[in-house]
Formats: sequence, C-alpha cells, structure tokens
Amino acid sequence: MTLMILHTRNASRRKHLAKAAETAHALGHRAIVVVEEPSWEHEYVDAVYSAPTGDLEATVARCMEIAKEESEPIAGVIAFVEHSVPAAAAVAEALGLPYISPETAAKSRDKLTMREAFETVGVSQPRFALASSVEEAQKAAETIKYPLVMKPIIGGGSMFVRRVDTPEELAEHFGEIQKGAWAGFDYDPLFFLKSRYSEGILLEEFLVGNEISVESYVQDGETTVVAVHDKPTPMDGPFFEETFYATPTVLTGETLEKVKEFTALAHQGLGITQGATHTEFRVSPDGEPYILETGARLGGGPVYQSVLLSTGIDMVEVLTKVSLGEKADVLVNDANARHVGFSLHFGEKPGELAAVDGIDTLEADETVSEVMIYSRIGDLIDVPPRVWQAHGHVIFTAASRAGIIEKQRQVNETLRFQVR
Repeated sequence: MTLMILHTRNASRRKHLAKAAETAHALGHRAIVVVEEPSWEHEYVDAVYSAPTGDLEATVARCMEIAKEESEPIAGVIAFVEHSVPAAAAVAEALGLPYISPETAAKSRDKLTMREAFETVGVSQPRFALASSVEEAQKAAETIKYPLVMKPIIGGGSMFVRRVDTPEELAEHFGEIQKGAWAGFDYDPLFFLKSRYSEGILLEEFLVGNEISVESYVQDGETTVVAVHDKPTPMDGPFFEETFYATPTVLTGETLEKVKEFTALAHQGLGITQGATHTEFRVSPDGEPYILETGARLGGGPVYQSVLLSTGIDMVEVLTKVSLGEKADVLVNDANARHVGFSLHFGEKPGELAAVDGIDTLEADETVSEVMIYSRIGDLIDVPPRVWQAHGHVIFTAASRAGIIEKQRQVNETLRFQVR
C-alpha cells in the first residue's frame, strides 16, 4: 500500500516528509510525493511525481494516473502545506479514501466562507465584511470600525495583510493590498475565487490582544489539543509577520478551556472530522479568545519541531497514522511540557542574499536544537508583506519562559541576513 503526499514546495517541510515516509514504512507502506516542479523531495520519499498542482482538475487526473502506475494501491492521502489541502481533498474523494471533504477543504482556505462557518457554531470572532472597492470598504468600515485589518481571501503566512487606522489610510493602501491579495497567489488552486468575489478582499475588526496558535488533531470527529503556542512579540501592525513562538502557553483556567472548546467548535463548523489542524486566536486583555482562522493541516515546519520537543508528540506521525486509518493513541500531559521557542527570520530589505552570519555560533549552542535557512546565497529575497514564508528559523529550549524570551533576544542579535 502507498501513502500519497500532495505537496506545494516548501523548504521548511523537509522533516515532515522524512517522518511521514518513516512512519509509512513502519506500517508497511510506501510514501510518494506529488508536487509541481520537484526538486529536493526525492531525498525523503520512495518516489516523486510531477503534477500541475495549481489546477484541481488536472491534479486529480494526474493522481488517478499515478494510482494506476503505482505498484501498490493508494491507502491514504495527506498534505502539509495549506495550498495543497484542496487538492488532497479532491484526490482523496476521487480515490474513495478518507479525508476531509472538498467543501471542507475549501472552507479551510476561503477566509470569508470560514468566517461564515464560525458564525454558525457561535465562536467569538472579529466583525468582518467583503469589499471589492474602496467605496465598499469605507462603507463596511462604518460597521466594523477602525482600526481594521485588510487581508486576502486565500492568503497565508500574513502575506498582504495590513492594518489601517483611518479612512485616509484605507483609501491609500486598499489598492495595493487588493492587487497583492490575488496576484500574489495566482498559483493557488483556489485562485478561481478571484472572479467569484469580484477581486474582493476581507476586512476584519482589529482586536487588541496577544496571538496564540493551537495545534490539534481530529480522529473519528473528536478533537485532541496537543499544544498551544504563544506569540510573545506584540503583533499590532501595520503588518503581521510572525517572528516568535513559545510553548507551553502561559494561558490557564477558563481562558485556556475556552480556547480548546472554540477549537473543537471550529472543526465542527468547518466539517473537519479527521486530520491535523492549526488554529489561531487573539486573546483580549480580559481573557476572551477570538478565533482568527483554522487551517486543515499541521502548523509550519518549526511548529512541528517545537511541539515535538515540548510534548514528545510527533504530529507528523499522528497525521500519517490517521490518514492510513491507524489509531493515533496520543496521551497529552501538559505538566511535563518543556519550554521551547522558535524565531522566524527575514532579511532587513529586499535584494540578493549575500551571506547569513551567526549560523556556526548558534549551532554550537547546546540550547539551540535547529538552525534552518530556507534561501540560498544568491537568491533574491523579499520582505513582508510581500512574502508568506520567512527565510529561516531557529528553534531553542530553556528552563523557563523567561529563559525562552532571553534566548530569542540572543538569537536575533546573532543571526543576520546580509542582503545586497
């Protein structure tokens, strides 16, 4: 039998592929990847196939061909990158394999439909509206109120997300965000929504508070929350690049219980009955969590490693088992969680990457568990909000949250991207 991984190229997912293949092999299965323009993926799995993954119908057709070419039947389908979730759902449906439905996959990527789904289950969330023009946006802002956040319908990684505080700022920046919200994702299989929404973007109430992310999985319709990361660096705008995560969370009591309750309700609203999820909240100063979004996939590369270091639970192994119909049998013990943090790094300006300083120093530090640079010397790199992925990450441990905060400061002073 064979595990099929639908993939969008992403350098931070190397360990995901390696662990998925290892788990599949332990269960007696092959592991294959389907991706557009394959490159490094060959190092980690049994076979790699090329497919036009930006086109859902073409991807399904190609995967049906691959299923016939494979020496073993396809036993499960998974995706680790959010852009691949709709393709994985469509392929699983075509092959008659368990996965979330294509409708659920679309809801987990279409942020307007997602907001509407959250409304049906009563999860606290910001006020929102769709706007296709400055005039529509200014009209909606009368109800949403300033400050507000503009964001793409199908975006990811805080790319082309911006806060505006006044009607004048809204008028100044609306066109740029609207253009990027679609042109920046023209490779996405849900790009066809551009015409359905008349090139509209999402407007949301800006909520005061700190952000968190929740890593969980669903099996047989039941949600298990595995870990919660805080984002200690204030994310107040105008852009919202994610640069620092720390776990276990400092949230406790009623707030943490409500986060877990809302996560399960979000799954219910979206129709997620199996697989891993990555859910983000803003928590107000009085402890009320407001849901931002839920992705029907694992958190990004460093999130996976951070959860593993902190809890000992391998979420790729869990997802692979769930996808292949095996019981995950995860025991979450919050009392034993280690303090882990990771920082995401960008160049200070766009241009050609000339050097990355500080790698050797960090790798020699026994509290640093991983330094991964995604870009190569000579690559052209850009900066937020025009990129959805950082240029590298560093994962580290400490004996306390205070130690994690201090280590993050040291890492930021040490790792430098030289751009020319």
